[in-house]
Amino acid sequence: MDVPITWDLSQLVTDTNPDAIIAGLEELVTETRRFRERYQGKITGLDPQGLLKFLEERDALYVRHEGNIMFCQLAYSADSTDPVSKRLNDAVRNAGTRAGQEMAFSDIELGELIRARPQLVDDPVLSEYHHYLEKVQARVPHLLSEAEERLVMAKDQNGVDAWSQLQQDWLSTRTFRMEVDGTVKDLAYGEIISYYSDPDRNKRRDANSIVYTELGKDEILWASALRSICSDHLHMCEWRRYGKPVDPSLLDNDVEEAAIGALMNVMRKNVMTYRRYLKLKARLLGLERLGNWDLSSPLPNAPDKRYDWESSRRTVTAAYTAFDEQYTHWVGEMFDRRHIDAQPRKGKASGAFCSYWYAGKSAYVLQSFNGRRSDVYTQAHELGHAIHGYLASRAQNLSNFSAGSCIAETSSIFGELLLTDQLLKEATSDMERLAVLDTVWEEFGMAAFQVSARFHFEQSLYDAIKSGTFLDGETVAALWTKARDDVYGDAVEWLPEMKWEWTMKMHYYIPNYRFYNYPYVFAQLFVFALYKVYREQGREFVPKMKALLASGSSRSPAQLAESQGFDITSEEFWQKGIDQAEEFLEMMERFARDQ
Repeated sequence: MDVPITWDLSQLVTDTNPDAIIAGLEELVTETRRFRERYQGKITGLDPQGLLKFLEERDALYVRHEGNIMFCQLAYSADSTDPVSKRLNDAVRNAGTRAGQEMAFSDIELGELIRARPQLVDDPVLSEYHHYLEKVQARVPHLLSEAEERLVMAKDQNGVDAWSQLQQDWLSTRTFRMEVDGTVKDLAYGEIISYYSDPDRNKRRDANSIVYTELGKDEILWASALRSICSDHLHMCEWRRYGKPVDPSLLDNDVEEAAIGALMNVMRKNVMTYRRYLKLKARLLGLERLGNWDLSSPLPNAPDKRYDWESSRRTVTAAYTAFDEQYTHWVGEMFDRRHIDAQPRKGKASGAFCSYWYAGKSAYVLQSFNGRRSDVYTQAHELGHAIHGYLASRAQNLSNFSAGSCIAETSSIFGELLLTDQLLKEATSDMERLAVLDTVWEEFGMAAFQVSARFHFEQSLYDAIKSGTFLDGETVAALWTKARDDVYGDAVEWLPEMKWEWTMKMHYYIPNYRFYNYPYVFAQLFVFALYKVYREQGREFVPKMKALLASGSSRSPAQLAESQGFDITSEEFWQKGIDQAEEFLEMMERFARDQ
């Protein structure tokens, strides 16, 4: 098949009839109500065996209904304009809120039990849930009463959740008019962004200008959404007794503030390394300075290699096979079972993601495949997530399955580096190798350095609100450009309309999960350090990597790093990741001297 596949969601459910799926969602609500009737008021009196049974039953309840929930969510991501998908998305949001309200008591009473009897955390009967219970213990001071938790869920459904969905819906349904080779086209967001990496500099500039000029016209909408979500977060931090806006994220990601502080210090200290790459790329492009529209540009004289669907599959599969034969089987399953949706179209969610299917010990991937090298990297990235899911779902119960965001990106970024090895091996010239390394550094620069700017930008939003500043579109734009320029300095010329770049980053709008950005920086440097070890140890490293991924969330990022001999509160550790990136940059500089 030479065209990108669409996914088959029918495997998630026993009946794809929308009425049957909605009936299944109602059964979820009914089961959670029965669960509440069985356990409410009794959890604080449970002995270790009773607590184990409670935790196992709660996990099993979710697993039974996971397929219906995923079907609704994924169908909507695939096409938010489809009336059936809209109906299912509304149904799953409604059922999710009601089920969450029914289950609100469980976290509160579990927290009360652990507060009263902290020795349960270390009880051998509960050893499989040990770290999960440690995380429960850490959240105890921030829980509200059951009535308050139910009210929070109710207000979120038509509050921050609705603002977040509006941002996603608005972006996924925009079209952008652009003249391409003499023909005026109306392009969906997923289509026009493919021109960001077009060999034609004018097309790149036009695509960037058109997208952000159009998004800027809706700045009232974007600012209203962001302002509401950020203000809500500050109120919730106050009610839940968090000291700083970043604190809930640190608990979510199971990391200490000292680790993130060390990470961000290293990023600040190494901005000149990024600017060194940017200036090298400008020279390779024959420019005095890069324009922002050149950041994703291919290098001149590099082969304009395009991939059809099958050639991309072969290349990505070969990359994973070189690491481990078992990976070959899992990657092949994702294609053969049609667990990937790769066709670009209007109404499809922007970007790419991997959604784990715990009950099926598998995953589903969404991307928009346009045949460029960057799309092959995206494919390798998302399939890395799927491999993570394959390993963790076979080794962990549901409560220990999903790693926090800092570790969740480990397998995916490692997959990109395996793909780099494969592409360098397949390359037939130094120019092609230079182009591959440019792709690596382009991604690393964006995911590590630009995303570190997003972290500081998000912090500035909360500082502004606390100081009484009204976050209209222009004010938000000024905060973004300040954080951006602290990283890029004078190495890049920015189109004026790029001040609206913050409007389309979904990470700023996700409700009740603020500071989504620093985990990407964490993951980049963490994985680059792991990759450095892999290059040193070879096959000896493979079982260590698989064990790390199979751990899911049963161990903290600090514990996982310690198992590899690392201390994530140390700046010296994070510098290892920068050093590996610098090795790639030195390779680029060597190849560039011969061009």
